[in-house]
Amino acid sequence: MRGLYNILFTFFFVLSSPYYFWRMWRRGNWQTGFGQRFGRYNSKFKQAITNRHTLWMHAVSVGEVNVCTQLIRALEPRLPNLKIVVSTTTTTGMGELQRKLPNHISRIYYPVDLRGSVRRALNSIRPEAIVLVEAEIWPNFLWRAQNMRIPIFLVNARLSERSYPRYRDYGFLFRPLFAAFTGVGAQNEADAAKLRELGCRAERIQVVGSLKFDAAKLDERRLLNVPGMLRQLGVPDGAKVLVGGSTHAGEEALLAEQFLRLRARFPDLFLILVPRHFERSREVGRELEARGVRFAYRNEITVATQYSPDEIQCLLVNTTGELKHFYEHATLIFIGKSLTAVGGQNPIEPGALGKAMVFGPNMQNFAEVVRSFLEHDAAVQVPDAAGLEGALEALLSDPARREELGRRALEVVHENLGAIERTVDMIVKHLEGGELYVAPRRPQEEQRK
Repeated sequence: MRGLYNILFTFFFVLSSPYYFWRMWRRGNWQTGFGQRFGRYNSKFKQAITNRHTLWMHAVSVGEVNVCTQLIRALEPRLPNLKIVVSTTTTTGMGELQRKLPNHISRIYYPVDLRGSVRRALNSIRPEAIVLVEAEIWPNFLWRAQNMRIPIFLVNARLSERSYPRYRDYGFLFRPLFAAFTGVGAQNEADAAKLRELGCRAERIQVVGSLKFDAAKLDERRLLNVPGMLRQLGVPDGAKVLVGGSTHAGEEALLAEQFLRLRARFPDLFLILVPRHFERSREVGRELEARGVRFAYRNEITVATQYSPDEIQCLLVNTTGELKHFYEHATLIFIGKSLTAVGGQNPIEPGALGKAMVFGPNMQNFAEVVRSFLEHDAAVQVPDAAGLEGALEALLSDPARREELGRRALEVVHENLGAIERTVDMIVKHLEGGELYVAPRRPQEEQRK
């Protein structure tokens, strides 16, 4: 089985590598840390982990990184003798790790699942334990970790409608891998049942809730002066601001067309578009130009920038890591990847800010979270583009309804906090009794429990 997997993986890796290299080149900064993807590390990293007990945490991209950084902050006081190494797969994920984590946390790229790359990586780091954020299952990595008797934890485990059938249909490959997890933190009972069906041992699964509620960071300090930026763009104080967050192909054009029609009724309406993949910004810019929307790119706004009132109608954000800042100053939010694509983006962030939000029918990646918001009348879901325009118009004309939606959304977020601490307890419990010194729970943590 392992031999067949390696033959097939190597074949498809070689076949698909031009496409993935092109994507890396398109996003930029791909040369930095490139060797790490094949388990090759520089002397500075090797020196940092020499003679240290190491915990390896993996977060695929930006969404998982936000969860991982919060988990690290909760883990460090409980495991003070551990050296934490965090890996990610994407350059945008690495950018977030560099921005959010202190220098004593080592950050690397996750190795490609080639047998040699994985062997070099694990032999170099030799972690005491591995924590995977969400379901990131790569056979060679897990096989090697099992052979080295390294405990492996799967946290914030969520199985999408696309990944679950794949794992189930190839159970001959994945069931032994799921069975090997030392501990699994599931988001809800439905995911726990799926994980048991896929091979996870029932006694190792704990329903802890979604870590993304905690990762919303209600008390996070905002460093970007969005009101000042809007004034530079000529947007008057008190203007209505519509934010399209983490949008995907087709949604920006749709929002631009609806924005122009809505502006006839709401002359002070201003549009902020934040594409999920910033490298699409030029493409989105061309779509805005074709529809006659006057816009400015976020990275072109400097201290000296100043536009006249109504000269600019839209801000196109072509930077990363700033979406929350724009959410904070939104009048109304549209959650992307929910109309023209499948899966949806994170609705918890605007909920944690007490903002009114609208999303389309395709929120499969956050099904339980969405269900909670809708059951508490804390968000609006629309069936299609026409429904979106109607919902936007209704909410823009009804500040009381917007305020009610935002208040209820914030209540939902508060009710679901605590998954981080429950996950940390699960990990620490399994590490107790080994060589690692585990700090006791602090008194204030005991009171919250």
